[in-house]
Amino acid sequence: MKVVKNYLYNISYNILTLVLPLITGPYVSRRLGATGVGINSYTYSIINWFVLCGSIGIAYYGNRQIAYVKENKYALTQNFVELQILKSIFILLSYSIFIIYICINKNYIYYLLIQSIYIIAAGLDISWLYMGLENFKITVIRNTLVKVSSVILILILVKDKSDTGIYISIMAIGTLLGNLTLWPSLTKVLLKINWHDLHPFRHLRGSISLFIPLAAVQLYVGLNKTMLGALDSTNASGFYDKADSLVKLVLTLVTSLAGVLMPYTAKSVASGDMKKVKNVLYLAFDFSSFVAFPIAFGIAGISIKFGPFFYGKEFKEVGIALFIESIVMVFMSWSSITGNQYLVPTNQVKPYTVSIFIGAFVNIILNVPLILNFGVKGAVVSTVLAELAVSFYQIWYIRKEVDIKIMFNNTLKYFVSSLIMFIIVFILNSKLEMNILTLIFEISIGCFIYLCLIFILKPTIINYINDFIVTTVNKIKSIKREKSENNSCEL
Repeated sequence: MKVVKNYLYNISYNILTLVLPLITGPYVSRRLGATGVGINSYTYSIINWFVLCGSIGIAYYGNRQIAYVKENKYALTQNFVELQILKSIFILLSYSIFIIYICINKNYIYYLLIQSIYIIAAGLDISWLYMGLENFKITVIRNTLVKVSSVILILILVKDKSDTGIYISIMAIGTLLGNLTLWPSLTKVLLKINWHDLHPFRHLRGSISLFIPLAAVQLYVGLNKTMLGALDSTNASGFYDKADSLVKLVLTLVTSLAGVLMPYTAKSVASGDMKKVKNVLYLAFDFSSFVAFPIAFGIAGISIKFGPFFYGKEFKEVGIALFIESIVMVFMSWSSITGNQYLVPTNQVKPYTVSIFIGAFVNIILNVPLILNFGVKGAVVSTVLAELAVSFYQIWYIRKEVDIKIMFNNTLKYFVSSLIMFIIVFILNSKLEMNILTLIFEISIGCFIYLCLIFILKPTIINYINDFIVTTVNKIKSIKREKSENNSCEL
């Protein structure tokens, strides 16, 4: 039940991160225009390289490391302090290199300086500690307050293209404050420690081993925006960013499960219960496919008209890019399970790293010719093929450790149901004028069709959902019964 509770916390927060951009996205794109959105996207893609290098994989490594030692509070404290010292050193080094960079390259220096707040925020990010402790409640509640406050400030202060700097400031400072709010609770988690016991650099090899695949991911995620800004225009970088952001925001509904299960799986690995690890993998992979296929095909069905409707007439290319990129949700949902929820917790970092480098290689090789010839559409195609390569390699690698047939047992049913749903929604979308009512109608029809087909085809996930509902209802009844009996005793 703890895993389910954490998943609900995590997905509720991710739903919030999905809903808030749906409020601010259309507002910001219309206020800042393609130019302002492009500048933000391009400068953030640059600053993200410095954030990545400063963080050196601590988020993944720390999450796993804390999960390993969570039962020993002194060891937990020792690991946390060591990792935070290590990250602080690299954050300072990264910021120093950033200062050198802006002294050499003076393009967009004003916006880059504001964006550099993200580097400082990364140094203060300790969410990995609470994830390793499987305490998702604290990060969800505090970050929710910060994000809602940021949205209010954006709606009040951002009025036109001249407010691009204000928008970047609100987003960056919001991230910084969100990370700061996690620190006061450390007094409830950590013990006093002997500073002579600290050896931060013993974690360097492990964190760098996870930093390498993260850097490779950045090569084919962040590099697309940077290359579009350099080879095409900052506007093109903005179009790609908007399409990619929508895909990634919706994808969080699926990948939330991997983030919650990672410490749980690491704990099972530490106790030697590999049977439980594999069973969780099968269920998680099946659930991801169950959710990812209809979301991907549903977005593809409404994408062409949705892009310009949502962001404004200047963002017509976003709809086309969204149509192409939507399928990436399936591949990324698979790799989030096989990679982050299986390979990393089971200490198989090398094949995980190889898979990411394969994706980066595919993306880099295809990026230049495709961007030069097709612009945003070319960058999106590169992204899709790169993610396909990553998921294919990971699944191929674990084929001897797990039963692939069980993992893909229901995939065809999800695919067929989603494809039929897509055809109907796409036809409706092409015939109807896009407005809020027709959008709700198309989404509702899509959900209804998919669920009806799922109940007809009967994949095994239905049994798990039924069992979960029955268990939850029985537990609620039991709690009510206990309260009633206690009240009777008091009387």
